[in-house]
Amino acid sequence: MKITRRTLMSGTIALAGGAMLPRISWANTTLTVGSGTLDMLSDGHLMLPRSFVLGDIPEAEANAVLEPFGLAGADTLLPDCNLTLWRESDRTVLFDAGSGPDFMPTAGHLMAAMDALEITPEDVTDVVFTHGHPDHLWGVLDDFDEPLFANATHHMGQIEWDYWTDPSLPDTIAAERLTFAVGAARRLDVLAADINLFADGTEVVPGVTARATYGHTPGHMSFEISAGDETLMVLGDCIANHHIAFVRPDWPNGSDQDTAQGAETRAALLSQLADSGTVFVGFHLPTPGIGRAVRNADAFRYEPLT
Repeated sequence: MKITRRTLMSGTIALAGGAMLPRISWANTTLTVGSGTLDMLSDGHLMLPRSFVLGDIPEAEANAVLEPFGLAGADTLLPDCNLTLWRESDRTVLFDAGSGPDFMPTAGHLMAAMDALEITPEDVTDVVFTHGHPDHLWGVLDDFDEPLFANATHHMGQIEWDYWTDPSLPDTIAAERLTFAVGAARRLDVLAADINLFADGTEVVPGVTARATYGHTPGHMSFEISAGDETLMVLGDCIANHHIAFVRPDWPNGSDQDTAQGAETRAALLSQLADSGTVFVGFHLPTPGIGRAVRNADAFRYEPLT
């Protein structure tokens, strides 16, 4: 694998009177894997209350883990949002669709990142969802509530699809996640006629195989990309940060919908990734989100790929 970083230029901004601001610089990281190319696209970042991530973990215990990362006592966490674009042969595969304009003002910048790479939504052949949370799904429609990636086949795991399209979900989901349910249902209804649904172990597109990583959501999927004799994993949110998730994978993550299953999945996956040395990309790991898991005593640490 070969990793390269460069600064790209995005579009100009028009001001009143016709004046133009200079083109915006946009950092990009590319990983060459076999005959394919993986680009990390920033959608911005989230602003999450501490409790949403840390849940009921006692403050003193959480701060002891967060202190080396400069996050002890932070009331708000600012995780990056890294989307993965995979190009090989005639396929341009986008993993997740970002937040779009309706979730948080600090996110929803995917189109600027694609513009910097001179890739249009029409170039995307496949959109593969890890799960249905807003920062992964809500960017899938355009301003007219039509599919933004008009030429793409959309793919979602059957279990995840069934969960978010269940008409009873708004009555059963936690109140603070009600907007998640309503927003997902609206977008998935637009995609319903043509979406490809799949199960664990399915080769969703050539060289991309689904791996069940349930817990963050009921049907959360990660994906194994194989190109020649090289392999990497697209994790989505099953390992959702670079601090507590690695140091204490057994602790519940407040953003997981099933915290017990999420912890079990996280611990098992980290062990597998560390033992195999597999490179992975994480949606909320520090930009660009590419790295490995390394055993550290009876826990793990995140090692960015350099």
